[in-house]
Amino acid sequence: MSPPTGLRERKKYETHRALATAAVRLVAERGLDAVTVEDIATAADVSVRTFFNYFASKEDAVVIAVPDHLQRTERTIERFLALPAELSALAALTTAIRDDLAFIAENPREWLDRVTAMKRHPTLVHRSLAMNAEQIEPLTTAIARRTGCAPADLFPSLLLNVVSGALNAAMMRWHERDGEGAVADLFDDAVASIAAGLPDPKRTR
Repeated sequence: MSPPTGLRERKKYETHRALATAAVRLVAERGLDAVTVEDIATAADVSVRTFFNYFASKEDAVVIAVPDHLQRTERTIERFLALPAELSALAALTTAIRDDLAFIAENPREWLDRVTAMKRHPTLVHRSLAMNAEQIEPLTTAIARRTGCAPADLFPSLLLNVVSGALNAAMMRWHERDGEGAVADLFDDAVASIAAGLPDPKRTR
């Protein structure tokens, strides 16, 4: 996903990204408790006041990689709803989400460090879950719209959680491999297993 093209919006985007990447790197290196907002601001070459124009806390700076994360969800939903009707909801949602994974491929070290930080510090996981909670309702509503069921039915929530679980498993496996391969390919493998009914893997010995 390309950054904004307008000068003012591009500058805001770049400042957010500088703070986020600095926060992730420092926390992965030192640990969350050993990093201050001042450290992050200095590493990004901005003032503490500027930091708080972008983030409410150092935890947010680690977790919120881009300033337009909610808008990206909206674009994911647009892609999901625009895909051909003959695709299953699982295939359509996977395809729509997969397009966003290019951002990870473009910034692998940052995302490896982000996963490292989140594994070490449960408070970051809690903050990430709280941020992602904002996206649950619009996504489940979109799934319901595409499939013709009610948003309160089991299927929209089930599908979203299954696909989210596949993505999380792919991210964890990618991190264990220290970035070897592509998250998108691991995600595809995970979803293919789900689509096949999650059969037992073939024994290697």
